[in-house]
Amino acid sequence: MLNTAQIQEKFKLAIDYHRKGEIALAQSLYAEILANAPNHVDALHLLGVAAAQTNNHRKAVELIGKAIALRPGNPAFHCNRAIALNELKEFDAAVKSFDKAVALKPDYHEAWYNRGNALQELGKFDAAAASYDKAITLKPDYPEALYLRGNALQKLGQYEQAVASYDQAVTLKPELIEVYSNRAIALQGMKKFDEALAGFDLALDLTPEAPDLHFNRGVLLQELGRFDAAIASYSKALAIRPDYPEALYLRGIALQELKQFDEALACFDQATTLKPDFAEAWSNQGNALQELKRFDQALACYDRAIAVKPDYHEAYYNRGMALQELKRFDQALACYDQAIAVKPDYDDAYSNRGMALQELKKLDAAIACYDKAISIKPDHYIAFANRGNALRELKLFDEALESFETAIAIKPDYFKAYSNRGVLLREIRRFDQALENFEKAIALNPDYHEAHSNRGVLFLDLKRFDDAIECFDKAIAIKPDYPEAHSNRGNALKELKRFDAALESYHNAIAIKEDFAEAYSNRGLLLQEIKQFDGALESFRKAIALKPDYHEAYSNLGILFEELKQLDQALECFDKAIAIKPDYTNAYWNKSLALLLVGNFRLGWELYEWRWINDQFISPRREFIQPLWLGKESIAGKTILLYSEQGLGDTLQLCRYIPMVAALGARVIFEVERSLFGLLNDLPGISEALVKGAALPDFDYHCPLLSLPLAFRTELETIPCSRKYLDGDPDKLAQWNSRLGEKKRPRAGLVWSGNARHTNDHNRSIPLSTMIGRLPEGITYVCLQKEVREIDRLTLESNPDILHFGDQLKDFTDTAALCELMDLVISVDTSVAHLNGALGNPTWVLLPFSPDWRWMLDRNDSPWYPSMRLFRQPGPDDWESVLVELNSALTSVYGK
Repeated sequence: MLNTAQIQEKFKLAIDYHRKGEIALAQSLYAEILANAPNHVDALHLLGVAAAQTNNHRKAVELIGKAIALRPGNPAFHCNRAIALNELKEFDAAVKSFDKAVALKPDYHEAWYNRGNALQELGKFDAAAASYDKAITLKPDYPEALYLRGNALQKLGQYEQAVASYDQAVTLKPELIEVYSNRAIALQGMKKFDEALAGFDLALDLTPEAPDLHFNRGVLLQELGRFDAAIASYSKALAIRPDYPEALYLRGIALQELKQFDEALACFDQATTLKPDFAEAWSNQGNALQELKRFDQALACYDRAIAVKPDYHEAYYNRGMALQELKRFDQALACYDQAIAVKPDYDDAYSNRGMALQELKKLDAAIACYDKAISIKPDHYIAFANRGNALRELKLFDEALESFETAIAIKPDYFKAYSNRGVLLREIRRFDQALENFEKAIALNPDYHEAHSNRGVLFLDLKRFDDAIECFDKAIAIKPDYPEAHSNRGNALKELKRFDAALESYHNAIAIKEDFAEAYSNRGLLLQEIKQFDGALESFRKAIALKPDYHEAYSNLGILFEELKQLDQALECFDKAIAIKPDYTNAYWNKSLALLLVGNFRLGWELYEWRWINDQFISPRREFIQPLWLGKESIAGKTILLYSEQGLGDTLQLCRYIPMVAALGARVIFEVERSLFGLLNDLPGISEALVKGAALPDFDYHCPLLSLPLAFRTELETIPCSRKYLDGDPDKLAQWNSRLGEKKRPRAGLVWSGNARHTNDHNRSIPLSTMIGRLPEGITYVCLQKEVREIDRLTLESNPDILHFGDQLKDFTDTAALCELMDLVISVDTSVAHLNGALGNPTWVLLPFSPDWRWMLDRNDSPWYPSMRLFRQPGPDDWESVLVELNSALTSVYGK
């Protein structure tokens, strides 16, 4: 046993060793003292301090705690115990010990300083700054306290005060290197980026091998959008410290910004290998995989992020976006809901939730989500733009425009809002403004593929097909895997009759997006046009299989069945389209044509009125303040405006109703195309005739000619069909009789083609060279066409025995006179066939397999024209059989 003197001697020696840093020798002596004097409070305390110095902080807390039990009034004991607790990350307990220390010794600057450290670790930055202030008040030349005070102020966003504190610290202690880096970070917070960068560079001049400095410099450069430079800084940090997961992570983020997704993935992989619980790295790895369309792998990464950090709202959000790309919208909604549950004010999650609901056609719910996002963040321009898209789908165009305009007001360079506003303006047919918006979007972001594509769709509407193709090509050059652009490019090429190239575009679209129902439907339309009906049928059915509620594909399939004369199937398809979309105008219009074709006039004429709101109907609706007359009101004593619409043949066919309107006691004003005015202006029943475009007099009612069959409730049996209801001009007849000269043999007028721009021209017209080979001799053939295509002109030049008068046919009075001088008119489905039928002259009409509604089905006569004989194709595109039958009939009537 040691006596008191020996214990004191050994204690002095232990302190001497301790001061010299010979900790092990000091510990051995403290232990020996305590073995002999267990309650030697100073030995207990200093042995605890030595334990802390050798990183045995738990032992330090225990030993110093015993010292405090023996001498509770010693502030140093409480302070040193608190420092050990800090090291053990037991910060709440540490603060309590520091509180006891400063309560015992209010001027204890070290305790106030270390208390600030514990509070800062607890995120109590205000209290930490106050503790550092107390330490600095007690010891103004305290650089460490000034430095850490700056850190606390920086956390509070008080960047100017932080910089001032850092400046005081380095003035007192210039070698305090870490201050320079944090000062630069504070300047970064103040948006003083040049000064911040200079600060990092100064710090690196002092300590070029400090990886954190390179890292923080990279963070600044990344914020400035200088991603290449940021990557270089992160690379330097990693060269010094290869196992630096945060640097790998942010380097990956910068690479993502540069669209270098594979390289970014490699960084995230390394980061998560080094730090498997690095939730942010897992989530951003998922983002990179999403950009590479590797959605299933992306989902696995988000799952890892959430497993590590269950309250990670951004990972739920990102997972929702991946599911949305996979069209798993219900699951995406669940993810957004989880993100919102974690972060109820998560504006972006509400906005994306709205997008998922919009895809599910839950438009009101989608708008509610956008409104919630905007209530959280009133300048959420993306939510405003998406809200505009949903309102556009609801046909609330004014409200939609307002949303787009708000988005643009908040962010004038938001190119997507301009493009989306352009889509709306195109839909409401404000084409010039739509084009301006698409071009503004492209000016803001020349690589925005959707704006190029939308501009192309607008050019499709404007029939500027070459311009449309150029736009789609630009979109595809930017984004080669853009299926919609490939499909729309096919549509433009189809309109230009470049069928092989169009098919290739549709195939490209489908190769990119195998479930692209619209591309299959578009391909079906092309194959139908080039008479590949089996392929068309397969394409439409595939489109419907992929998208069972695809009303347009059902309607297109119905049109195909109609062309194949499978009318029951056609009507069934139109009905399915209408059941899916009860306001689908095209289906009603197509159904009306099919019903008229099969002779169901009652319902057919009713549905024919849908033409006015059908986007495929080319004749514009006339807007008058006077009511439309459809036979319900009495018009006796009233003035009614009747006017032509659609083609010249339609006018010639339906003008027969004018005397019937007059017979109801009405005064009839008739407006007609100039080319028909001379022929029709003196029809019985007309009180006043006008050329289309002339100023209109007052009238009480109006009705287009093609609505008159509905007004008179025309059925097949009640068609007004007198043999002759038009007369030619006797003067013109004499002129043309003189021009033709003496008649030496029968005359047959020929019309083999109509307007090349007619939507059905590919079905109704025949090349003259094809027809000539089946025309027997012994007949004088007279071309009744004013306009002749170049290929037919060459045929005419090589067959001078066919008379052609060309520009001598000034208007339909000339054509009518020439028709009157024919023994027979042979015509495809054109206005001349109607003209000659109205004149009551023999007319033979050559019809395609699936004819226009007025020719009906499977009969060789016409209920509209008693003088007509119809020659029908027995199968699609079979003109040869028609011409053989024509030859036989001509030979039978006129001989060889």
